[in-house]
Amino acid sequence: MTGPDSDLRTTTLHAVRLLGFAPTHRVAARCGSRHDVVEEVLLDLEAYGWVTRTRFASTQGWSLTERGRAEDERRLGEELDRLGARPTVTAVHQRFLPLNARFQEAVTRWQIRPLPGDTMAANDHSDHRWDDRVLDSLRSVGRRLVPLQAELGSVLARFDGYAERYDAALGRATGGDHRWVDAVGVDSCHVVWIQLHEDLLATLGLDRADGA
Repeated sequence: MTGPDSDLRTTTLHAVRLLGFAPTHRVAARCGSRHDVVEEVLLDLEAYGWVTRTRFASTQGWSLTERGRAEDERRLGEELDRLGARPTVTAVHQRFLPLNARFQEAVTRWQIRPLPGDTMAANDHSDHRWDDRVLDSLRSVGRRLVPLQAELGSVLARFDGYAERYDAALGRATGGDHRWVDAVGVDSCHVVWIQLHEDLLATLGLDRADGA
């Protein structure tokens, strides 16, 4: 599957993987391409058995098949070696792992605030000092993400933008909209982080058990 559209096919296939399940307009936005162009590419990928479109009541979206996941990793692996980028991405991934543990811990503290007799009590966000400390932790993680993104972006341009998206979400959360820390319906800190982690794993051909 090569030709002038091969790069867009790769970009579209990878976008579906990162988004998990998404309608065409979100895939197109991720690719930075027109809706109608990406729709045609998705139909192409569907014909190859690499993506599938699922409908749930009024919701529909694209997701990757197992064959599509393997093809995505094959393409990314070829790109990685062609550009000589594997050592850089591997090194950054190793430095990302402890940062990922800090991020996950902060998100857990955002969701859970232990109380006497209930160590798993949901955080109702009434304790502003608790929330402020969590946001400080998330801000610290975000600062450490910036140089990692710069290093990744120097070899693979698709890694550009994660730190900026994370910072934008954190700004909204700091402004009082709690959804922007961990909600799935917006481009929250957690959504951005999960996509970056998935991007690293896919690029290196790892699964989450290997990349933990």
